[in-house]
Amino acid sequence: MILLCNDDGFNADGLRTLYRELSQEDEVIIVAPETEQSAMGHAITLTQPLKVRKVEEEGRLVGYAVNGTPADCVKLAIAVLLDEPPRLVVSGINLGGNLGICALYSGTVSAATEAMIMGVPGIAVSLDTYENPDFDPAAKFTRKLISRVLEKGLPQGVILNVNVPPVPESEIAGVAVTRQGKSRVVESFDQRVDPRNNTYYWMAGEMRFDETEEG
Repeated sequence: MILLCNDDGFNADGLRTLYRELSQEDEVIIVAPETEQSAMGHAITLTQPLKVRKVEEEGRLVGYAVNGTPADCVKLAIAVLLDEPPRLVVSGINLGGNLGICALYSGTVSAATEAMIMGVPGIAVSLDTYENPDFDPAAKFTRKLISRVLEKGLPQGVILNVNVPPVPESEIAGVAVTRQGKSRVVESFDQRVDPRNNTYYWMAGEMRFDETEEG
């Protein structure tokens, strides 16, 4: 069995596209956040109960939606919801890349990391675009990568953080292994005032890349 998770939420297009692709050949189950949990990092829920909603479609169990973080979902799936540990945890397909320092903020990457902590191989997959995303090529490529990982395994203590370019499948040349870069988001804060005269802030920012480094 392959366990799917993400941080964009149970009904996110990237997750559902990957589910459809992998379900053609493997037993797949989704355990993912009920709502979007982007940039939650490796947070876990300790101050409120975790609630689980069983999801069936066309008389078939698709998975479970959880009111928690991506790391919560992986913990709960492996410890409680599944009868036996999955062969692999795949987190994604995330909308937008998880590059540089942003990988530390990523719930997508953290779900794969939590799998590794619990003794299950983990892969995080992201489509490196926000504009008119087509997840199908990335899903097909991920299926091939999964076959390779299941055949060869991963070193202990290692996950894969895979960022797929937004190109047709025929233009994806393969996988290049690199180190994590130090590129980061440079934040800006938009200060506003609500109708009750309370100040609040919207955080935004843009990725600043160091063109001389990898990852």
